[in-house]
This record gives sequence, C-alpha cells and structure tokens, in this order.
Amino acid sequence: MKPIWIVDDDQSIRFVLEKALLREDLPTRSFTSPREVLAALENATEEDGPQILVSDIRMPGGSGLDLLEKVKEKLPGLPVIIMTAFSDLDSAVSAFQGGAFEYLPKPFDLPKAVELIRRAVEESQREEVAEERMASAPEMLGQAPAMQDVFRAIGRLSQSMVTVMITGESGSGKELVARALHKHSPRASGPFVAINTAAIPKDLLESELFGHERGAFTGAQTMRRGRFEQAEGGTLFLDEIGDMPFDLQTRLLRVLSDGHFYRVGGHNAVKANVRVIAATHQDLEQRVKEGGFREDLFHRLNVIRLRLPALRERREDVFMLTRHFLQQSAKQLGVEPKRISDTALQLLSNFSFPGNVRQLENICHWLTVMAPAQMIEPKDLPPEVLGMIPEPGKSPAAVEKPDPVRTEWAASSDKALPGPAPEAALPAVAGVGQNWESGLEAEALALLATGRSDVWDVLTRRFESKLIQTALANTRGRRIEAAQKLGIGRNTITRKIQELHLE
Repeated sequence: MKPIWIVDDDQSIRFVLEKALLREDLPTRSFTSPREVLAALENATEEDGPQILVSDIRMPGGSGLDLLEKVKEKLPGLPVIIMTAFSDLDSAVSAFQGGAFEYLPKPFDLPKAVELIRRAVEESQREEVAEERMASAPEMLGQAPAMQDVFRAIGRLSQSMVTVMITGESGSGKELVARALHKHSPRASGPFVAINTAAIPKDLLESELFGHERGAFTGAQTMRRGRFEQAEGGTLFLDEIGDMPFDLQTRLLRVLSDGHFYRVGGHNAVKANVRVIAATHQDLEQRVKEGGFREDLFHRLNVIRLRLPALRERREDVFMLTRHFLQQSAKQLGVEPKRISDTALQLLSNFSFPGNVRQLENICHWLTVMAPAQMIEPKDLPPEVLGMIPEPGKSPAAVEKPDPVRTEWAASSDKALPGPAPEAALPAVAGVGQNWESGLEAEALALLATGRSDVWDVLTRRFESKLIQTALANTRGRRIEAAQKLGIGRNTITRKIQELHLE
C-alpha cells in the first residue's frame, strides 16, 4: 500500500499521527514544509506516491491551501485532509472549494483523526478501482442481467441487416442501442441518421423523411434530400415511431415493402438502400387495437424486438453510471471530477428514476455544477431525490428493507421526513401511535442487526427532528410558541434546530 503523507512543521503532531497510523498498519511519510512535499512529488513513482495527503494549513514557507492547489494540479484524484486550528475554520471552508476531502480541526481527537484518514484511504482505493473500470468501459455500461441480455442481442445481430424494434421507457438509452447496432453491423462505414418523429410537426415530417422537389410547396426553393437519402448505405433510426401520423405510416410501409419512395412533389422513384431501426416507449400492440398504428407496419418493424430495461430494473448499474457521468460532466465543464459518498450513492440508487438513464445523467451534471464540495453528500442531492416518500398505504418498512446508512442520513435531513399531519386530523387517528411504534421497532431491529453501536443516537435524532418540525409547522415557524407547546425551553429548541440542521 502507498504511504500516507503527513505535512506539519510541528514535530509532535507528526510523531503522534505516525505512531497512531503505524498501529493501524498504515505506512506514513512525513514532511515539515510544502516545499519538501512538492519536491518529493516530482521524484515520486506510481508505487511510492501518496495514498492520502494530510497537511497543516499554516506552516513556515507555505500555506496548506496553496499546497492543496498545486497537488491537485498534479494528482487531481488524491484525497487531501487539511488540519486547521478552530480560528482557521473560514480557511477550511475554502479548502473544500479547492477540492479537499475533509478538514481536521486542532486539537483533534486521535481515534477520530485515524478514522477519518482510514475513510479517506478507502475512498482513494475505491476511486482507483473506479478509474480502472472507467478506462476499460465500453460505450454502453451495464452489469445487470437485463443489460447483459441486450449486449448479447446486439452481438447476435452484428452481422444481420434485419429491421429491429427497440422498446423501452423515455430516457432508457434506445438511441445508444441503435448506434451500437449500427456500429457493429456491416453498414458501420455508412452514415447513422436519427430522427425523432414525435418532435417534428406533421406538416414537415414528410419532407424531413423523404425530401422534396423544388416548388413542391411554398418556400421549397431548392430540391432537398430527406433522411432516407441522407442515410443511404447506412442506418436510419426512427425514434418514437408510435407517434408517427397515420398517413405517413402508409408511406413508410411502402418504403419498407418495395425499397422505393418519392420525394414530396416528385415523380421519379428513389431507391432506398437503408437499414431501418425503430424505437418507441409506447405499447404498439395497444396502439394497433385502438386504430392509431397500422398493423401491417407494426409487423414490418417488429421483426426483431429488443426491450431496454428501465433504470429502476437495473439498480446495480447506478454506481457505475454515476461515476461515468460525473467524469463525463467534469470533462465537459473542464473541472475536477467530483466523488460521491456511499451514503449519497445508496440514496441515489433507491430513487425510482422516472426519466431513466437520461435523468441520472442530468442529475450528475447538476451535481458537478451545484455540489459545494468535492465529495457529494446526501444533502447535496437534488430536490427530486431528496423528496422521495413511501408509496401511499405502505409503511416505510414495507417499501423496502431499511438501510442503516440511509436511516442515519434521514435522521439529519428534514427533507427525508414526511410532512406533518394536519392538526385537525390528529384526534381522529387513535391507531397511529401503535403503527408508529411498530415502524420504530422495525427500524430499530434493522439497525441492531447490523451490529452498530449508535442506534440510540440515530433514532433519537430522527425522533427529535420530526417532533420539532411538526411543532414548527403547527405554529407557522414561531419557535418560542413551538417550544412552549413541546414543553421545552427557548434555548433548547434553538440549540436542537442547529444540531439537527433544521434551519
């Protein structure tokens, strides 16, 4: 394992940390100034470079924040912990903006310092594995069995020219599958042309698909080639085919049947040497029954059907996709990629993702821009994720198996807690107390089963958060009145609001 580099001009601090980390079998290397660190980095190899950098913020000959900036230029993924006196906490905040992993206030509790360093080591090792995976990642990502079935189907179809119908919810990646089918087909050297039939007005769609002759309609001043001609020798991807107007379905059927079409206003047949791949999020069988889609066209398109799973059906892929999109967003914006904590990742993977992979990509882009620190924590996630609530009629325990990490986060986040019941409804729900106690018992058992030793703190914080939120909602935010109704002092409720982050 690579060593942990410690930078501090105070010999006693270096000595204490070295001995504590040695007891944990964590190798160290110490420095007295930023200048020494930078010189060592110049000569360091991949094997003896730092696993973690722990640096004081004020040292003769240089600042820990300046060192952080220079180290991040050379090793952008290196976790850096900044040690700072309480009087330097404002500087520590700017350390986060510079990409610090965490700050360690002095004087520090040694076991907590070691725990923080070990957490940084684990994060560093996890990032190394993630980078290795990303380096070898294909254009489509997915380890879930449903996605492996899709990959196998693409492989089987690689030498085929058959028409393919891709079904799946919006945002699930249907165009990526179409591009992969084209890339691994005999037509790979030809063009790939995509058109969303639902995004183009009906009056223009015919011209977009088949082109038009000069003078075919007002404004047609020159001849224009349509998408079929543009895709000559390649692949034409017709997205959202279920929304195609009925009369255009007839023209499309004719092209698929005899391989010829006419431009709008044209009299000479144009031969179409194109492979067609269609996609839809709709139930085309139902559309056929309702008379909105031609049955003969459906059978022409539905030669081979590929179903793309929704992201909620492949939650095990959220981790890999999140890492990929965070890297991608950082590259697009020219910034350092952000990391995401296990707690936040767990919460994100429990989200239903109605917008599927596209929504996850947008969330990662949002986090790259909006998350204040390099490490994304649960509180940094966007409102649609933080606003998750159980399905109506289900207790929290019935929705999914309680996760201890997620439960701990919920205890400190008012956004994760359901809103208080209206005051007028309280007298009429005599059985609520019993249901609440059953839910509490279920969550306590789940936490106790993990063997953790902070169950009291986790559940107490959650109880206090809910109680104070409900009282504040009842008094329209008047703290003194809420404290009186709860039977606690004004200073107590103020302190609790700060401790529980309910500001």
